[in-house]
Amino acid sequence: MARLFEHQGKTLLKEKGIPIPKGMIANSPSEARRAAEQIGCPVVIKAQVWSTSRAASGGIAFADSPHDTEKQAEKILGQKIGQFVVETVLVEEELSIRQEFYASILIHDRVPGPVLLFNVQGGSGVEDQAGALSMDIDVIKGLCPSEAADLLQKAGISDSLQSKLSDLLVRLYQTARVHEARSAEINPIILTTDGELYAADCRIAIDDYAVFRHPELGIEIARELSNPPTQLDKIAHDVEFHDYRGTFYFIQLEQDFHKGESVIGFHGAGGGGSMMSMDALLAEGFRIANFCDTSGNPPASKVYRAAKIILSQPGIDGYFASGSGVASQEQVHSARGLVKAFREVGLDIPAVIRLGGNMEDEAVEILYYFTQDLSTPVEGYKRDDPASFCAKRLRALVDGHHPFKIKEEPKSAMFPEKPYQFRTVTKGTVVFDHALCVQCESKICVEACGPNILKLEEGLPVLAISQEEAAKGKCTECLACEQECLRYGKDAAQITLPIPGLD
Repeated sequence: MARLFEHQGKTLLKEKGIPIPKGMIANSPSEARRAAEQIGCPVVIKAQVWSTSRAASGGIAFADSPHDTEKQAEKILGQKIGQFVVETVLVEEELSIRQEFYASILIHDRVPGPVLLFNVQGGSGVEDQAGALSMDIDVIKGLCPSEAADLLQKAGISDSLQSKLSDLLVRLYQTARVHEARSAEINPIILTTDGELYAADCRIAIDDYAVFRHPELGIEIARELSNPPTQLDKIAHDVEFHDYRGTFYFIQLEQDFHKGESVIGFHGAGGGGSMMSMDALLAEGFRIANFCDTSGNPPASKVYRAAKIILSQPGIDGYFASGSGVASQEQVHSARGLVKAFREVGLDIPAVIRLGGNMEDEAVEILYYFTQDLSTPVEGYKRDDPASFCAKRLRALVDGHHPFKIKEEPKSAMFPEKPYQFRTVTKGTVVFDHALCVQCESKICVEACGPNILKLEEGLPVLAISQEEAAKGKCTECLACEQECLRYGKDAAQITLPIPGLD
């Protein structure tokens, strides 16, 4: 799910006619003061973070004057609540409370479908308190006012309040339905002393598969995170968003660490195998800088981009890749993606790579051949090598590693004398230097091309398909032509795969 901040959710509620307190967001103490002046005191100042423990963490304060509002906002802004540093506060009018209620619409796996939850009490843990009622909602018909009123009657809501409250519940459902929310919660709904209803707080989470249909929500990453997305999270999500082949999930877990603290970059393949591998690393005393999963048979280019993103984390002491060990995906693609990344950055930290699965022998051989000239050890293992053993090997390599004082320079881009090039589906570029190709006897690039899109023309490699077809995906970015040309040819091929934001 992709969560919205409170002030974003309240904007959606207001659009559907649900009353919300008068409020303004502020990014500085002076802005908070001006907000209080416009709204009128007393006010509530609330940190805008994805957390249910704001009050306990000092993220909610009350003020009776604009001056006091400024002082309270100064205390809250910059404070760390959970994994969030507070950058924005919501300044709202303080309501006079007669009674509080709880209501939410959520997609329930049991039904499966939308469910309405209601409680005559507001506050934390209300879903499990006595008096909580639920009702399954017909996804075709939606929530009818009469159905909402029936639920309220069972909850003991007086007839005089049923009409207003059932109307609010229907509008809450409509908000969730229109924006394709997995959950939409108002906690509490406040009944004021003058008999009006307000959504005093809300939490809305959008279905991650629906986010692309709602650009107006401004959601950067369609995932449920416990912290704001980092720059690398955003870069990685952009890679996944623009490349449907296989999956690539990346999230940073550690930041602000330094060399020598046993923090390593993690690269998994498959959820269960990845968790097993992470447990093995923790048992060896490592900390894990990131979680990464490339599975579902991704192309070599996607694995390459994942590896480059992982390696861009400064301060990691090692690189560990390990999946389930019985993956059906062709491990040669993973191996080719990894070695391209390792060679380009001039890998200077130990790496242990467990490539268990289909074509594992070929994959480990590729890994060995193309990393033996690097300045640091890279070890490859197969399905019969347990993750625990591989983690122990990384521990031994990290503990015994003495990095070179002068890091090897990454391979620089070639400047072909007679370039022949074409584009790929992810805006990559494949370049052959025909001035070197003419000297090559093996013509290995054509033989190594898995999708068979290359041919020889007057002894030189060219496309056997149109440039347009190659750019639409006929070139699968398997990276074989580049690497086999380096191995058996004249090093005349070079593939450039951009990573926007990282390059």
